[in-house]
Amino acid sequence: MPYGDIKFLPENVRRVLPAHAQAIFKEAYNSAYDEYKDPKERRDDATREEVARKVAWAAVKKKYAKGADEKWHPIK
Repeated sequence: MPYGDIKFLPENVRRVLPAHAQAIFKEAYNSAYDEYKDPKERRDDATREEVARKVAWAAVKKKYAKGADEKWHPIK
């Protein structure tokens, strides 16, 4: 289900990502959730939520990277 606000993201996402990265996650998730509503558009037997989650993490990883301190930092 799409997220209306970052405060509704899963706890693990809110706990590890900075606010800007959470916003990226939310927007990418919501977009992918809409884009992949048709099962024929998805690979394997992945659910709509699984695909949206993968797309969202991929979007975050374009702008953020996990550092040696286990925290997510903007990529420069």
